[in-house]
Order: sequence, then structure tokens, then C-alpha cells
Amino acid sequence: MKKIIRIGISACLTGRKVRYDGGHKRDSFLTDVLGKYVEYVQVCPEVEFGLGIPRESIRLEGEPENPRLVGIHTQKDISSDMREWAEKRVRELEKESLSGFIFKKKSPSCGVRQVKVHTKQRGVVKTGMGIFARVFSEHFPLMPTEEEDRLSDPEYRKHFVKSILHFNIQ
Repeated sequence: MKKIIRIGISACLTGRKVRYDGGHKRDSFLTDVLGKYVEYVQVCPEVEFGLGIPRESIRLEGEPENPRLVGIHTQKDISSDMREWAEKRVRELEKESLSGFIFKKKSPSCGVRQVKVHTKQRGVVKTGMGIFARVFSEHFPLMPTEEEDRLSDPEYRKHFVKSILHFNIQ
């Protein structure tokens, strides 16, 4: 009997309209190609946390190692509540037997690398990691993770698939 390969994925990448503007970022490779061989466990941190659709855009501010997550217009800081929610959600994901996770690039909740972190100095932007992606990676340090844009590169794609297959047999 084959073991089902279960992969966590940012829900917007599957075509679900969960983005701040009511849109999606469906990725045809992930849905039409890889999706034939894996079962996705969809996560949208912002919607699951309780932010509506559409909603105010949020961004990271402060220091990249410990950024604040704030509304662009209201400046409402939801950092600690989002971290608390993320810690609970990753504990729930333990039960899903995931073999990897595909995150949405540049997202203040899901981005793994190159997420903009706005500093107090006007015009100075650093890079960091999204709040949920950071909590997930700290909780599952050995699990393969990737951002969707890097999977358009055949070498990154091949490496990720090998990694999830290897992780799946452990």
C-alpha cells in the first residue's frame, strides 16, 4: 500500500481566494502537476487567524529577527496574537503527517526568505521571514520547505521532490 505524501501549502497557491484583496495566486505547476502526486493541507494564516476577505494589507516592521506584524493603514499590531495562533496551528499540523510545506513568497505571514521588513529609518527596508513561516520552521526544523517561485527552477524542484520523498519514508 502506498503512503500518501501530504504537503502543507499556502492556500492562495491552490487558487483559493484568500488574499487580502480577495484574489489568489494559483500556481499551475503546484495544482496541475505536483498536485496529482501529493495531498495538500491548505493553510492561510491570515484568514484562519480571523482577518477577513478583503482585508487591510499587513506588513512586517522593526527588526528582521523579531518583527512586528502591523496593518499598513491602521498600524494595528497583531504580532503577539498571530504568533500565539501560529504556535497553536503548527501543533495541529503535527497530526497531519506532513512531508514538506510550500509557502507563498514575500508574504508577511508565509514568506520564507526576502520578506520586506520596514525599519524606523525612513526608506530603509531589510529582509526577514514571515511570522507563520518562522514559527513553522522553528517547530519543524528538519522538514523540507520551499517558496513557490523557486519551484519553477528545475533544480530546486528536483531537490524539493527528493527531499519530501526522503522525509516521507522516515
